[in-house]
Amino acid sequence: MKNQFSRRTALKNMAGGAAVLASGMLLPERLQAAELLEVRLKGRIKHSVCKWCYKDIPLEELAKAAKGMGLSSIELLGPDDWPTLKKHGLTCAMAWGAEKSLTEGFNDPKYHDELVASYEAMIPKVANAGLNNLICFSGNRNGMSDEEGMKNCAVGLKRLMKTAEKHKVTLSMELLNSKVNHKDYMCDHTAWGVELAKMIDSDQFKLLYDIYHMQIMEGDVIRTIKDNHTYISHYHTGGVPGRNEIDETQELFYPAIMRAIVDTGYKGFVGQEFIPASKDPLASLKQSVVICDV
Repeated sequence: MKNQFSRRTALKNMAGGAAVLASGMLLPERLQAAELLEVRLKGRIKHSVCKWCYKDIPLEELAKAAKGMGLSSIELLGPDDWPTLKKHGLTCAMAWGAEKSLTEGFNDPKYHDELVASYEAMIPKVANAGLNNLICFSGNRNGMSDEEGMKNCAVGLKRLMKTAEKHKVTLSMELLNSKVNHKDYMCDHTAWGVELAKMIDSDQFKLLYDIYHMQIMEGDVIRTIKDNHTYISHYHTGGVPGRNEIDETQELFYPAIMRAIVDTGYKGFVGQEFIPASKDPLASLKQSVVICDV
């Protein structure tokens, strides 16, 4: 059904600058970035964005835009980029730079020594920069059983827990789908990641729950979050299908998901990790932030 409000009427009626979008009533056209700068965020969600989704926008430009939109983080960046974020009053909610690759991870013992050395060197850098989340990956199965891979991950990651606990840096293993985007990736279901976290038994190991990926693999997003939130350190967004805007073009209703996250007592960040399909990617980013600002 077509929205009965014109753009002008919708803008005029936006109570507090965000009520229409925040309630899930999306405008019929994506707002231009300039029209969104006056939106006031509620503060119950800490907003972040993943830089890789905006490869054509220089970090300096994205940092200025993010700050103006009310975001406080740009993530999935390494040490070379952290000073730029700091200059603009931003943090990096999920750091990276210690991993080998998504496919070569902790489930294969032949990578353990290399990964442990890399993470041992990176963890203090993360802490010294005032950051507290560092991404890690399981790796691909390559014929290995999930049980064996879980045991191998636990062995390798336990070698890092003393350093992670000393510096209060959480190693966050990302849940990725193996159906569409990352064929054969092992940490592709929440239950598997939770069991791994129980084996490691440290507050400095948790899961990066990517809503896009887990909708594809298992659905039941809100119930899963409520049941397993103590094992989750961070969230990522993305529209299903296609990993584009999280608006009315896709199957998930993000305001309800965000309310469920807030209701768990979560105080961390939500990172926008969709690939903008519109001609104005910054307008899409701002729209998605407002949608998630419950």
